[in-house]
Amino acid sequence: MDRLKQLESFVGVATKGSLTQAAADEGVAPAVVGRRIDALEERLGVKLLVRTTRRITLTHEGSAFLEDCQRLLGELASAEASVSAGGVKASGHLRVTAPAGFGRRHVAPLVPRFAELHPDVTVSLNLADRIVDIVHERYDCAVRVGDLPDSSLVSVRLADNRRVCVATPTYLQRHGTPQQPDDLARHDCLTLTSEASQIRGWAFTVDGEVLRFKPSGRLDCSDGQVLHDWCREGHGIAWRSRWEVEADLAAGTLQSVLDDYAAPPSGIYAVFPQRKHLPLRVRLWIDFLKHSYGDPAYWSSAAARG
Repeated sequence: MDRLKQLESFVGVATKGSLTQAAADEGVAPAVVGRRIDALEERLGVKLLVRTTRRITLTHEGSAFLEDCQRLLGELASAEASVSAGGVKASGHLRVTAPAGFGRRHVAPLVPRFAELHPDVTVSLNLADRIVDIVHERYDCAVRVGDLPDSSLVSVRLADNRRVCVATPTYLQRHGTPQQPDDLARHDCLTLTSEASQIRGWAFTVDGEVLRFKPSGRLDCSDGQVLHDWCREGHGIAWRSRWEVEADLAAGTLQSVLDDYAAPPSGIYAVFPQRKHLPLRVRLWIDFLKHSYGDPAYWSSAAARG
């Protein structure tokens, strides 16, 4: 109990920047909080706070320790909430990461809705096209699209991710419509510049077997949105996810090709570190995503929004 009080007092002083204010929030005398901080620093053998008569600042060790303390205290609060009040009250800070393109369209709009449902939860969303190391970078959950690499992480499939070859009607009129995957060798293919995508290639089902083709073209880019824009401008054929091009297909600005050779869908996943007790806020976030993406009306409304 003394250790817990020390951590709570440390977090209070560090976040308030005032020993007096932290003591007032806890309902104890400032001297009590001061003794707890002294005992914590002595036990750890490091200086966490630099205290002067004018202000309190964190040391380098104190800054790192503060984040760990906030996470631990948040998980303790979530654990208590999960066994009280019907287990529906979550609290603490949720850190989420997602691919930039998918995250802008299908994660970012859901974050404020989730926060409204759980007012005691704060959320940070990171959008990046690199594979974020969620363990070492201390993210609670990642949303990932496509094939998952082997890892010690736990994954929950949220929805199917279907890919399709698309081009503008004008491009197809000029260059012809490919009738089978081998025909792509004679077309301008807009490819994603990444080591993984170049190794895997584009997937098609041929004679009941999934085969991968490595298309080539004059234009490639590391940003999927740029490829989408180039495709809509008629510069070639792109292999994109349905969630990205659904509105274009509905409007007729893009046309799908090689549909008879479409590969089975991959997935959209929630990925999180292996934990014996997953914090309630993380469980509720994953359930919220699964419920949202599992509703067909969600995808149709998303397509209408473009």
